[in-house]
Amino acid sequence: MTFPDIAPAIRAAAPALRGRLLANAEMAPLTWFRVGGPAQALFTPADEADLAYLLSSLPADIPITVVGLCSNLIVRDGGILGLVIRLGGKAFGEIAIEAGDRLRAGTAVPDVKVARAAADASLDGLAFYRGIPGCIGGALRMNAGAHGGETTDVLIEARGVTRAGELITLSHAQMGFSYRSSGADTQEIIFTSALFQGRPGDKAQIQAEMDRVTAAREAAQPIKERTGGSTFKNPEGGKAWQLIDAAGCRGLRIGGAQVSEMHCNFLINTGGATAAEVEALGEEVRRRVKDQSGIDLHWEIKRIGVAA
Repeated sequence: MTFPDIAPAIRAAAPALRGRLLANAEMAPLTWFRVGGPAQALFTPADEADLAYLLSSLPADIPITVVGLCSNLIVRDGGILGLVIRLGGKAFGEIAIEAGDRLRAGTAVPDVKVARAAADASLDGLAFYRGIPGCIGGALRMNAGAHGGETTDVLIEARGVTRAGELITLSHAQMGFSYRSSGADTQEIIFTSALFQGRPGDKAQIQAEMDRVTAAREAAQPIKERTGGSTFKNPEGGKAWQLIDAAGCRGLRIGGAQVSEMHCNFLINTGGATAAEVEALGEEVRRRVKDQSGIDLHWEIKRIGVAA
């Protein structure tokens, strides 16, 4: 599918733009599932000022979608209308250790790199990020967590740019965290950096904890497959994978999409799957779990774009 080219209109509205702007940019190679159609326009800002300039200049009728590492994401086969913004590069990829056992990271920094940087600085409390396959921007939006830790446990504040191009900083309380969710207006704010609170620790012990997290992931999760991480949120008082397994869905297939045999809260593109097949498989899992247990599973993976 090819969209009408809106790049000239964007450049006309923001002639001093410095970042990279592409029309009908393929999204599938960027996603961990390797599925999905193109972005009508894809923009990678040069830095925070460039992002703010674009947002302050962009016509209000052009919708915006923000993506990061695309690890926990299904882009539908018809692609994404409007402008997709993907933060990357040095401007959004820096990590700094600050006074008071604090760590500041750009939102394009992979979670695992935050864990490593904290360990190198003997900062405890951030090792759980070793087990999350995403970036800090996504962690802020969904209160990402694993292995006993969550973003809400360590975040001090998050900095971002509003749809109007205004630079703002949100406190922990203003983020409105809950389980795998943030109450902040994520349609209005593009996060650019975050400040975390660590605590003094022993480097060797922190590294040992990260090694434990790594070993647990490798033993239990299909991390070498084309997957999007955990598919469904755990229902209150239960585990999504146990419900999926009890409903007989382990190994279930639709086309090239399959429920992982190793961990059945993971969906896999076995090769040649479409986004529609991956999403349909997830919906079939939800239906079977509902029929078997009466429990509604809710997607943790974000699904964006239009159907083919």
